[in-house]
Amino acid sequence: MNILVFNCGSSSLTYKVFCAASPDDTKEIISGKAHRVGVKGKDPSFIEHRFQGKARKDIAPIKNHDQAAIMVLQYLSENGIKIDYIGHRFVNGGSYFKNSVFINKDILKKLYLCLPLAPIHNPVILEVVRECAKRFPQIKQYVTFDTAFHSTIPYHAYTYALPKNIIKKFGFRKYGFHGLSYSYIARVVPQILRRAPGKIKMVACHLGTGGSSVAAISKGKSVDNSMGYSPLPGLMMSTRCGDIDPMLAIYLMVTYGYRPDYLMDMLNKESGLLGISGFSSDIRDIIHRVSKEEKQDKLALDMYIHRLKKYIGSYITILGGIDALAFTDDIGLRNPLIREKVCEDMEWCGIELDKRSNRKATGNTISILNTKRSKVKILSIPAEEELAICLEGLKLLEAKR
Repeated sequence: MNILVFNCGSSSLTYKVFCAASPDDTKEIISGKAHRVGVKGKDPSFIEHRFQGKARKDIAPIKNHDQAAIMVLQYLSENGIKIDYIGHRFVNGGSYFKNSVFINKDILKKLYLCLPLAPIHNPVILEVVRECAKRFPQIKQYVTFDTAFHSTIPYHAYTYALPKNIIKKFGFRKYGFHGLSYSYIARVVPQILRRAPGKIKMVACHLGTGGSSVAAISKGKSVDNSMGYSPLPGLMMSTRCGDIDPMLAIYLMVTYGYRPDYLMDMLNKESGLLGISGFSSDIRDIIHRVSKEEKQDKLALDMYIHRLKKYIGSYITILGGIDALAFTDDIGLRNPLIREKVCEDMEWCGIELDKRSNRKATGNTISILNTKRSKVKILSIPAEEELAICLEGLKLLEAKR
């Protein structure tokens, strides 16, 4: 059977079709990615497809994820690809969902209740779900949840310092995100190091063109994640502010009458790299202009690196040292300058980057980037979130039998 997987990022849509007979007999047959979905920047949006050893790139305006999904479904139809099931990554299921589920009317109602928990991601994922249901009402769809891997974060790390009655009433806690990506990294790093998972401590950086986060992983389990109750806090991201003093939002509401819905959009869609640079939410555009001595772009890059290094350093401290530092997703894999700046002056904790290996890494395969003297393995690891989503679908089907 063929399982189509959609993975919506905040400014991208990745898809893959797997021919899957069992977890051990799963083959990718077609894949692609829509880039710069809804992005304001220097370069145009485009969608790429890879099928039967050939690559195709279509440059076209892609205003939203719904439109990107339509382009994917049309391409699959043109090439005669039959689909049996469709799986989706759902960023935050809150307290409603802890496991993957097939979508029905009742599940759909609960998914709608989760929209405010990830206002950039959850709504666009449901747009794609609706589009698939409209075009292929006979095909069953399911969702997997990005928060599951972080369920092992200890109580003292996921609880907020708020009154107990508020915590109890509303269920506020850190959920953590990019769990599908981190679960794959936690599985593959021990194989690279040829050590048992229970003996490895690592920091992993999921750096996307939209959302980014850092995770502390010990013995194959999540110990902490830079995101929180929502995907807003943590690193400086494309359009998200990351960590800020919450009093700023309260001050704008109380003193100047800013509406909550405006602040929600401002913090999620108009801040971060876009807010500081004033022209693009894509770090690649900003790096290009830094070479031309644009002050705001240099500031945006410096802020991005500072926040990233701060989280890496704090997690190294929490873990008591690390064995590996891993980078993944588009920026983590294909931007050597970011990796180089992050690893500068990090010899104190055993991190020493080989600049030549770093520049040569393509991002298409696992690459080892550290010098021989480095005590920490530095790795770039392609994300395999889509495979994880496919395997979750197989588990659901097996449970039904």
